Amino acid sequence: MKKIAMLLIFCCTILHAQKENFDNLWFIYFGNQQITKNLNWWTEAQFRNTEAAGNPQNILLRTGIGYNLSENNNNLLLGYGYIIGYAEDAEQQAIASSKEHRIYQQFIHKNKIGKVPLQHRFRLEERFLENEFKLRARYFLAANVPLGENFMKEKSTYLSLYNEIFVVPEERIFDRNRIYAALGYVLNKNTRIEVGYMDQTTFKKGTSPFSSKLNQGQIQLVIFNTINFD
Repeated sequence: MKKIAMLLIFCCTILHAQKENFDNLWFIYFGNQQITKNLNWWTEAQFRNTEAAGNPQNILLRTGIGYNLSENNNNLLLGYGYIIGYAEDAEQQAIASSKEHRIYQQFIHKNKIGKVPLQHRFRLEERFLENEFKLRARYFLAANVPLGENFMKEKSTYLSLYNEIFVVPEERIFDRNRIYAALGYVLNKNTRIEVGYMDQTTFKKGTSPFSSKLNQGQIQLVIFNTINFD
């Protein structure tokens, strides 16, 4: 109960400190099903909302099949994503304004610094929008920091941190950058949850890669479900 209370306090602290960005709230589900010792099936659903879940912003559905090159440390994955965008106009919020099909390839490498596990993810995306085609590359670096001795065991807590940079073959080069911090709680060997805040910087076209940018933050509520091969 104390750890659940810590999670709630952390959530309230984020909401108070970032109340100007509370308009954006993302609900996220990540699922990883081990098919065989080397094959895994990835599933993902994100529901992105504005005005504290009052209006839809995006729905993102993603899946993929991965292959372990080495036990637990290196994984190659080929996947597909479907993204629905909604109009920003309040009167048109319930109407889908854009649809995107996305194919992506990624490589994940895991290592540790002391007791802190790190994850490096390299992803290439081919984005098929309604009237154009775009390429984008992403690099994601994440760390889960232990909070206590019983790290990643049932009823344990941890600090989740990540940074992700998006790169495009265009004049501005940098598409966006995401920085995230959250408190996580392990419910059992298959399920854990996180409550955190993510700050996103979007770079626009300009005379230099950093000449024009927009900062936006959002609260994230995340569920991870993993079923390992026995």
